[in-house]
Amino acid sequence: MILPPDNVRQDPNAMTSTQVPADDKGLMTTGAGNPVTNNQTSQTAGYYGPVLLQDFHLIDKTARFDRERIPERVVHAKGAGAHGYFEVTKDISHLTCAKFLSQVGKRTPVFTRFSVVAGERGTPDTTRDVRGFSVKFYTEEGNWDMVGNNTPIFFIRDPVKFPDFIHTQKRHPQTHLPDPTMVWDFWSLVPESLHQVTILMSDRGIPDGYRHMHGYSSHALKLVKADGAYVYVKWHFRTEQGIKNVLPEDAARLAGTDPNYATRDLFSAIEKGDHPAWRAYVQIITPEQALKYRFNPFDVTKVVSQKDFPLHEVGRLVLNRNPENYFAEVEQAAFCPSHMVPGIAPSPDRMLQGRLFSYADTHRHRLGPNYHQIPINRPISGVNNQQRDGAMAINGNGGSAPNYEPNSFGGPSQTNVVAHTHAKNVIARGEVARHTYEVTDDDFAQVRDLYNLFSNEQKDRLASVIAFTLSQTPVFIQTRQLKHFYRADKDYGRRVEAALKAAGSKI
Repeated sequence: MILPPDNVRQDPNAMTSTQVPADDKGLMTTGAGNPVTNNQTSQTAGYYGPVLLQDFHLIDKTARFDRERIPERVVHAKGAGAHGYFEVTKDISHLTCAKFLSQVGKRTPVFTRFSVVAGERGTPDTTRDVRGFSVKFYTEEGNWDMVGNNTPIFFIRDPVKFPDFIHTQKRHPQTHLPDPTMVWDFWSLVPESLHQVTILMSDRGIPDGYRHMHGYSSHALKLVKADGAYVYVKWHFRTEQGIKNVLPEDAARLAGTDPNYATRDLFSAIEKGDHPAWRAYVQIITPEQALKYRFNPFDVTKVVSQKDFPLHEVGRLVLNRNPENYFAEVEQAAFCPSHMVPGIAPSPDRMLQGRLFSYADTHRHRLGPNYHQIPINRPISGVNNQQRDGAMAINGNGGSAPNYEPNSFGGPSQTNVVAHTHAKNVIARGEVARHTYEVTDDDFAQVRDLYNLFSNEQKDRLASVIAFTLSQTPVFIQTRQLKHFYRADKDYGRRVEAALKAAGSKI
């Protein structure tokens, strides 16, 4: 992986190859009226460094986006959940000081929520969409929330684009209808999305319920030892039930006859004692390997090859108890990537860095500032700090203890152990700037590899699914998107173009 020279500062106003020139509607501004110099790239500490809190436009844009919907979740609105446990099956204590991973056989209670990502609460369970896969580990050192999806990658790699992306998946501001033009206009202007788009439009795009799909952290995370040494890992949860997907015609039928198909399937299986389970693995990447890898391993639009970094078994996730009350447990469950125990820490992945802020901020808006006091979110380790008051404070509010620190009258004290959670980061280097990801052949190579795993029948079905909605967009968007398909694989482009014409496109 080639690092840009530390003494080269990229032009923060430079347009990328996919940006559209400003029109006569004026310059973009923040909510305070300040001009926005770059709406495509977050500020980072060096080209591969983490996103900075000083990036007001990112924070302002994300915080405003987090408050757009009341009261359902902005994303992951419809879902199902269950209780269970995580059991360590292989020793990885040499990689992390996290106590819940300290010995083989150790069990940790968990709550898992599966969800449809872009849809609303009334969305059929068989809609074509990414599925959320989040696990709350109730450890003796507080909660760890593994907030992932059923795919190892995502559509975008910079958090400043996330509000815009989700807007395209929701309803048109004028018609209040789902709009293929919004969807494909964005995707065609953001070529990095093609990898995830190909998965979404393939036979993998509609899982058969929640039990028959894998789960992934998607982002790299750190496992940290007591002395501060660390490795990067990507988590994989592989279903023991086997992968099963639903074909488009069956998905349409189920949407009309049983729109809650996945929710019903999960609940019924657990109720009759057929407890779903997943084997948990990690890919291990040293900091030195991350620096030398052939592409940025923290780019969440790409997979890190299992040939380069094989899977290492860690444990087993089992779901064995249904919720007693859906609203109290599933609807009010709040998963935050920023909830990390000692021994687990974030990587420089830009999308992860954005989510560290966004998820907790969304819960403060949706459930209130004391969302962590709701029983389903409450850590078994207890809470001990000076945070007081706010709506729905139900834990005694600290009683008569001082609500400030330091103080002369006792109370909780800090651990003074930094290395466990915030290990040094050798990846971060370079000047603070909006370091733009340029579109390269790397963004299409994995799409080509994925496409060529499909059979001819699957390739034809993929092209047909794409053409169904893409043909409903203006021809210039179809043409622009076709270039991406051809760049990934000529056969991919030819099949989609033929399917578009068969669907009546004038391309």
